[in-house]
Amino acid sequence: MACARIGGVGVGTFGINHLRCFRQMGYTGEAELVAACDTNEALLQQRLQEFSFRPYRDYREMLEKEDLDGITVVTPDPLHHDIVMAAAEAGVHVLCEKPLDVTVEGCLEMTEACRKAGVLLMVDFHKRYDEYHLAMKEKIQAGDLGKIQYGYAHMEDRIEVPRDWFPGWAAKSSPAWFLGIHFYDLARFLLEANGVAVWATGAKGRLEELGVGGWDSISAKVLFDNGATVAFDTSWILPDGFEAIVNQGIRLVGTKGMLECDSQDRGTLTCCADDRPAQQTHNKSFLRMKRDKYGREVWEGYGMTSIADFALNVNLLLEGKRLEDLGPYPSGEDGIEATRIAAAVHRSLETGGIVEL
Repeated sequence: MACARIGGVGVGTFGINHLRCFRQMGYTGEAELVAACDTNEALLQQRLQEFSFRPYRDYREMLEKEDLDGITVVTPDPLHHDIVMAAAEAGVHVLCEKPLDVTVEGCLEMTEACRKAGVLLMVDFHKRYDEYHLAMKEKIQAGDLGKIQYGYAHMEDRIEVPRDWFPGWAAKSSPAWFLGIHFYDLARFLLEANGVAVWATGAKGRLEELGVGGWDSISAKVLFDNGATVAFDTSWILPDGFEAIVNQGIRLVGTKGMLECDSQDRGTLTCCADDRPAQQTHNKSFLRMKRDKYGREVWEGYGMTSIADFALNVNLLLEGKRLEDLGPYPSGEDGIEATRIAAAVHRSLETGGIVEL
């Protein structure tokens, strides 16, 4: 059985989940965490206290010195492009966090470079791996909703995310890029359709008061090529006292029925815990930790499944399969289409009008 040799680029707030995934895949011989890279030396040293890998400050040096089968890119959005291009040049398979890039042109370049190099390019659209969303897709494909006419999706973060997690680059991103991109892709996945027109509005103020800057909230309505319209509300200014870091959900209505999924509240509650006095809800479908019989951490949930799927696909390629043999996965082409919508959202914010894709 093949065992993919993986390197990670970015070991921060979400990058640690990639490290966890490949470490535990090493328990079963499905992948090996070989190396990891981050420009933050202190953070690298902190991760080395918990994980075993060869550390690098420069991804180019890592690609040159290590015999890697794949890398994962978990950096701020504007940095994805150059890393993916370097991996394609090195003939290394890539899993890139979403958005693939913040420009359609960049996505096209990245996808074409990987195609020419014959390397796998996956985008970590993990909403596709949520068992609740997969159940929605099954019902839609079975015809339970009839022809879908319209829908609504929301994804909102507590203000700690731009204020405390990413104060240095939040203004260079937005609720649409950081949050909306999840549901733009999920809607495409569920509807099996692409966006053709966008109209968006947004608001600023709270983050500017905090010295962070950028958009507080963005609302967009997207027309898809199957005739359905979906409204997307995104923001990252929910108060610190809100019950979860993220609030999210999706609703679709068709000629025969409707579906709703509260993607945030999966029924797990804590009240008056020491770390936060307010009631808390927890999305254990996304990430949950248990210990195996050896006492080792094992993380589960769709946040892990989507990452592990990359290594499993790389293993199939190492065993002689072709890219076209892998079956469905969130691809560079999916990254392009989701970015088309997000980029059009921002053009509509600038112009105040409808933007055709």
